[in-house]
Amino acid sequence: MEDAAIALVVIPTIFLGLPWLILHHVTKWKTAATLTNDDERMLAEMYELARRLEDRMDTVERLVSQDNPSFSPRRLTHETEDYTAENIRRLERNR
Repeated sequence: MEDAAIALVVIPTIFLGLPWLILHHVTKWKTAATLTNDDERMLAEMYELARRLEDRMDTVERLVSQDNPSFSPRRLTHETEDYTAENIRRLERNR
């Protein structure tokens, strides 16, 4: 009698409970790895802020170069230089 009661608890636990537990956590991990709407909104705001800050830097550099013709910007831009390790080291040395 006791063996039958134990079997009625153990068998459903092994064949139903354990797979459900594993699949439940796999599903949670997969949904946690995706971007939520809040994450996407935050990334859009950060991109917009970075774009505005870059525009401001361009404006400041333009104003400074008007006052001082020998001024040259020390940041890498897509139009002027490659993003190579050599250029990054050169910029770090000039700081």
